[in-house]
Amino acid sequence: MTAVPFALILAGVLLNALAQLLLKAGTNAIGHFEFTAANVVPVGVRLAAQPHILGGMACYAVSLVVWIMGLSRVPVSVAYPMLSLGYVVNAMAAWWLFDESLAAQKIAGIGLIIVGVWLVARS
Repeated sequence: MTAVPFALILAGVLLNALAQLLLKAGTNAIGHFEFTAANVVPVGVRLAAQPHILGGMACYAVSLVVWIMGLSRVPVSVAYPMLSLGYVVNAMAAWWLFDESLAAQKIAGIGLIIVGVWLVARS
């Protein structure tokens, strides 16, 4: 994989991971909620007005465009496994930003993901 396709795929993965982190920050700001028939509109409005949620949605939109550009240059059998790097980014960022657990078992899984992506990228 050459530099430009790799950069597009990596940018798509990172934008997708950033979208997840922004959505989590938005739900943290709003707090726990339930969608019921009685509150679907008020909760929907709160979600739609939350800046982190809007930022996450924007990152998803941009990541879709970047991902499509990457797929036009890279076989899907190589590109799709790269999405696994999003798990690595999110686990580490969630630990840093949201004080989520990063136990030894999770770290071992992250190591396996990195090795797997490396092997697929070399094929």
